[in-house]
Amino acid sequence: MFNSWKPVVTTDDSGKWYDNALRFATQKEAQDNARDLSMRWFAVRSHSAMPDESAPNYRYEAGELIEL
Repeated sequence: MFNSWKPVVTTDDSGKWYDNALRFATQKEAQDNARDLSMRWFAVRSHSAMPDESAPNYRYEAGELIEL
């Protein structure tokens, strides 16, 4: 069972998704963060949010990361 959502991006045609250590309580927070990340990274081809077993460690509100 998952406890959090992680933002993920893909940067090539391999189909591999990449994530960082950010974990959010909601899918919307993770999707918003992934979208914002894709705007800053040149090589991002797609972004999404995936469930994760880790506990949430951040909130994402109004474009700001808030550590829990």
